[in-house]
Amino acid sequence: MPTTPPPALEPILTPAHHRLWHEVDAFAAEYVAPRVQLMEDDRHKVERRIPQLMAERGWFGVTIPAQYGGMAAGHVAKTVMVHRTGVVSGAAAASLQASQIPVGALQLWGNPEQKNLWLPQAAAGERLLSIAVTEPEAGGHIGGIETTAQHDGEWWVITGEKAHIGNSNLAHLHVVIARTAPPDVHPSRALTAFLVEHDRKGISVDKHKAGLGLNGFTAGRLRMDHVRVPMGNVLGEVGKGMDVAQSASILYGRANLAAVSLGIHEALVSKTAQWLAARPRYEGRLSDLDVLRDRLGAMQARFQTAQSITYEAVHLLDTGKSCDPQLIGAKHTGHQLAADTAREALELHGAHGVTSDQLMQRLFRDIQYTYPPAGTAEFQRIHLARTALGEPAISWSEWLAAERAWARPDPTPA
Repeated sequence: MPTTPPPALEPILTPAHHRLWHEVDAFAAEYVAPRVQLMEDDRHKVERRIPQLMAERGWFGVTIPAQYGGMAAGHVAKTVMVHRTGVVSGAAAASLQASQIPVGALQLWGNPEQKNLWLPQAAAGERLLSIAVTEPEAGGHIGGIETTAQHDGEWWVITGEKAHIGNSNLAHLHVVIARTAPPDVHPSRALTAFLVEHDRKGISVDKHKAGLGLNGFTAGRLRMDHVRVPMGNVLGEVGKGMDVAQSASILYGRANLAAVSLGIHEALVSKTAQWLAARPRYEGRLSDLDVLRDRLGAMQARFQTAQSITYEAVHLLDTGKSCDPQLIGAKHTGHQLAADTAREALELHGAHGVTSDQLMQRLFRDIQYTYPPAGTAEFQRIHLARTALGEPAISWSEWLAAERAWARPDPTPA
């Protein structure tokens, strides 16, 4: 596995990013790689050791400000972590990225008391977070959310069910989006975000069930039956839950998923190149055949494109530039290109790929998981069409840059 960043990323990566690249590669080789087969063999079991080791290194706090004990390393650093981990294990990369989204929501919308309480714990890896938006019936349609929160004196009472919640069986704190207004109120004013501790009465998480791929990663159901949370657990303002969800999804979720896709994509190209170079054929190797070189070259071109758009997007975000379309495009195009490469890679392995090559099968299965979260391809293209048409829309990256420009450090950090 190469451990040197490609020259194409030199304009973006700092010396600190280079050190992090090497650190994550070494971590993945020493701790992740030996557990991959264990996760595959026991696919109905949640992998806990790898997230624990990441937490001990403070990686879940990569974007958390230093005043709360975080790395304060930014989105490029986060992308390096998820990308390099994903080369070895998409499941481990998925676990690392899943808690970054609710952490981002807490950073963006939390009040000083909430940040002082939860961000240091998240940065130290003592408590992992999840974000609970998707529902069994509504799916990712945020306007169709049926989970409700009823105001009762000094409490909110939450009832409903959430599905496909990343790190569901590991999280200690859930960012839950619930309806706090009647159905006839527009979703932009009808939803509210809540911080819900995992051990509150009435909350339960379904037992982990293995899916198509990402074995070891848990993305299950969260059930809430009249769960009471205090007024102080409202994240942001009442009625602003859609903003909380959308901002975290665009500023964190899209780039995170692009990074997972990129790691899997790199493994697909590298593995296929090794296979073609080692496979004997006609007094030479498969890699000597121009028709196969043509296909491998197409895979490499797709990977390079995905790499460029992913790192460009997070670099723009780190430098305070308006980049919502780039973040959305990185998620959409990164997955599409990786999925095309996965299909081609499997074909180039022939019967071996579908009968005996477990790595190739794992990569093919795992890449399917970066399609639906944070919006399907159709949803992303609708957003991008608005950009092409010049239609007005909230730019969360501009909003974030403005927040950074006037914000002052919290005078009472933990």
